[in-house]
Amino acid sequence: MIAPHTLLAFSALAVVVIVIPGPSVLFVVGRALHLGRGPALVSVVGNAAGPLVHAALVAVGVGALVAASEAAFVVLKVIGGLYLIWLGIQAIRHRGEGLEAEDDGTAAPSVRRLLAESFTVGVTNPKTLVFVAAVLPQFADPDRGPVAAQILLLGAIFAALAVVSDGVYVLIASGARDWFARSPGRLARVRAAGGGMIAALGVVVLLSRRVA
Repeated sequence: MIAPHTLLAFSALAVVVIVIPGPSVLFVVGRALHLGRGPALVSVVGNAAGPLVHAALVAVGVGALVAASEAAFVVLKVIGGLYLIWLGIQAIRHRGEGLEAEDDGTAAPSVRRLLAESFTVGVTNPKTLVFVAAVLPQFADPDRGPVAAQILLLGAIFAALAVVSDGVYVLIASGARDWFARSPGRLARVRAAGGGMIAALGVVVLLSRRVA
């Protein structure tokens, strides 16, 4: 459907955008420091589902309208920013809970909750929506089939690359956390640091402006 050289060019661009640490990377690293490797990897998947929704919106024409609306951009960033701050504060407040149960994983939230929280963060990221709405249509060729289907495919590629890249960041961060886990006190502090990163990211999102 999409020419191989076009897919390659898009993938190269996507890798550059994804690998450079941004909101998604900071969020999953904070999750890794707070909850550990397994829950953070689940959060990577949930967060990557956000761009899939954005691509679907762009495919049906809604995404471009939302991305172009200053009001919609502000609403998304306020919702996303406040939600991140809330998640960070909760992580700091409960940094010492379940430390004795770390080995059996009982302290971690359920998979459903992890997916729901991380999906909310991903789907309310206004800058990702703006990127998807501005870039994906440029790689779709009407002569090679339905544009909507091509945009969905590009969105899926972007999400898959994000899972791989963010997963690597999680493995690195959780490796450092494993060392801190040898001491309950150190682990509580690193949990608080992870929550602080998430809350600080929320503040950055609230203060961010759309680049024209």
